[in-house]
Amino acid sequence: MSIVVNTTTPEGIILAADSRQSYRNMKGMARVGSENAVKLFQINSRIGAGIAGLAFLVENGVPKNLSQFIEEFKHEDGVEDMEVEEVVQGLYHLFNRKYNWEDQLNDLEASIGNDLQSKGLKIINVQRKDNQVHFTFQNPQGIVEEINAGLDIIEVLVAGFNRDGSHQVFSCRIPGQVQKLRDSYQIDKQYGSSWIGQGDVITRIVLGFDGRIVNLDFVKDALGTLGEAEVQRQLQGMEYNIQWGTMTLQDAVDFATLMIHTTSAIQRFSDGINADPGDMPGVGGPIDVAVITPDHGFVWLKKKKLNFEDVEVDLDRCPYI
Repeated sequence: MSIVVNTTTPEGIILAADSRQSYRNMKGMARVGSENAVKLFQINSRIGAGIAGLAFLVENGVPKNLSQFIEEFKHEDGVEDMEVEEVVQGLYHLFNRKYNWEDQLNDLEASIGNDLQSKGLKIINVQRKDNQVHFTFQNPQGIVEEINAGLDIIEVLVAGFNRDGSHQVFSCRIPGQVQKLRDSYQIDKQYGSSWIGQGDVITRIVLGFDGRIVNLDFVKDALGTLGEAEVQRQLQGMEYNIQWGTMTLQDAVDFATLMIHTTSAIQRFSDGINADPGDMPGVGGPIDVAVITPDHGFVWLKKKKLNFEDVEVDLDRCPYI
C-alpha cells in the first residue's frame, strides 16, 4: 500500500515516500514483494508526484509496475511545460484508461450477485460508490444483512510550482476524483501537510482520530442528532496546532520522514485495530525525499540507487545512449 507525505511551507515543498511493495497472494495472504519499489517521481523541473495503493496494472496480458506508466508519461511531448493541475489531470486520465476499473467493478458485482442468489439469498438493493459495491440482502430466515466489496484503488499525489511561481498540491484516486489540497492563491490552503496511502497512523497523530471513528455507535448517534458539519467542527478541535506557515524546509523534511518512520514502526508492532483486526504492513524500506523550491525546482535530497556490494549507480546521472 505504501505512504507518500507532502509538507508545504513558505520555503518550499517536501515529498517523501517509503519503498515497500506489498500484495496479497492467491490465498489472500499479505506478502512483501519488494523493499525497493519507486514511489516518488520527478515529472518535470518544477513538479513531483508520488503513488500509493495498487502496485500493478495489466497491459496486453502482462502485469506492469505503475512506475513504468509514469516514466512513459514523463517522456511525452509537452510535459516539461505542464502546470501542476495539468500533470494531475494527465495522470488521472492515464490511470483511468489503463485500470479499466469500470469493467472490473461490473464483473465483481455480477460475481457477488450470482454467489448470493446461489445460496438462496434475496438481493434487496445494490449501490455503487467509486470503487465499492454495497449489497443489501435477505436470508431465508427473513433477516436483512449487508455486505461491501470493492476494488483496490490507485492514489496519486502531485505537488510543485507553476511557471508563474505559484505552488499547488493535488491528489487523485482511481476510481475517484481529483482534489486540490494546497494553493498559494487560497489563504486557507497555502501551507500544510497531506498524505496518501496507509495514512491512519499519521491521521491519528495529527488530527487526533482516523476515519474509522464514524463506525462507532456514539459517533453515528452524534451524526444523526448534531449533523455532519457540527461533528466535524468538534473533531477538528483534536487536531494538533502545527504552525505550517512558520515551518522551515528542514523541519518539513524532519516531519515528513518522521511520519513515515512512525507508520512503519506502528505497523511492525500492531495488526490493525481492535474494532477491525488484521492489516497489511505496507510501509517500509528506504525513504526517498525530494525538495521543490521556486528557485531550484525539483531536487532529490535522498534517492535509492542501484547497488551491489560496495558499488552504487544512480541511473539518472548516467548518459543516455
